[in-house]
Amino acid sequence: MPCRIAYSGQAEASLRALPRPRRTQTDTAVRSTIARDPYGHGSTAPRPRERDYREAALPGAQAVVVYYVSAPAALTITAVRLISL
Repeated sequence: MPCRIAYSGQAEASLRALPRPRRTQTDTAVRSTIARDPYGHGSTAPRPRERDYREAALPGAQAVVVYYVSAPAALTITAVRLISL
């Protein structure tokens, strides 16, 4: 199922602070993992009653992303926090 990727202000700022190669690597990792299967790829739901609040390590990007999954009209992944390792 195709989905849209959105970044909150904080996540966007963290992404922009990365050097261009890391930014590209991180964007590629988001699109090839959680954008394809937001509940898979080793993601976890750290809040027991909120299945759609997720966090996942991004392979090859040296980063962790915290995100929400929503599906009003189209599946949307909203990254709320990006943590560079």
